[in-house]
Amino acid sequence: MLPFEPNTLCSKAGSNFLSKMPRVVSNQRHKFENDELFRKLSRECEIKYTGFRDRPVEERQLRFQTECREGHADIAFVPTGTNLHLNFLSNPWSDKAEDRVATQDYVDFDRESGKVHLKSQFIMNGVCVVWRGWIDLNRLDGVGCLEFDVERAEVEDTLLREQIDQYNRQLRDFEDRQRQYHEEQERRAEAEAEVVQALLRFSEERIYVHAS
Repeated sequence: MLPFEPNTLCSKAGSNFLSKMPRVVSNQRHKFENDELFRKLSRECEIKYTGFRDRPVEERQLRFQTECREGHADIAFVPTGTNLHLNFLSNPWSDKAEDRVATQDYVDFDRESGKVHLKSQFIMNGVCVVWRGWIDLNRLDGVGCLEFDVERAEVEDTLLREQIDQYNRQLRDFEDRQRQYHEEQERRAEAEAEVVQALLRFSEERIYVHAS
């Protein structure tokens, strides 16, 4: 009988295919322009700082300014109740921590007295976006909105196409190995069947000789 050989090809293929899920959808601009949530968030609306809501106002004001200078803060879109943890960092896509810093282009306390103007780039629901807004340093509220990030969307689209091509190559390779595996199993089964038939014929011949 043939020794049992588990087919590990499926588990290996699944591991390769799922090791890195796509970060964006295939048509980002279409989703940004037609998705109901994006349509609401792309219009300027009231925003609020939501960090440390259980603390006194003076402490929250100080903490907010500190967090902005560190390059992050929790902000909510008031009309939709959408809460975001935003990072106000340049080169947010870089793998190097020293590249991701809170520059004045992303955190600007000097543009208007009593306000801070903020900018954040990220991927939301598979779409590259830029969040822009300002917040009053005393009231801790202001105005903000989302914009479609054209430049980053192009980069991510290219990465997505490369990823899909890689998946297709892996799939073709997996199918080839599956076919080879099944062909080998069939050849071995046929070979075993031939051995069994030969043994049966040999046994029948011996029985016939003894009977004679």
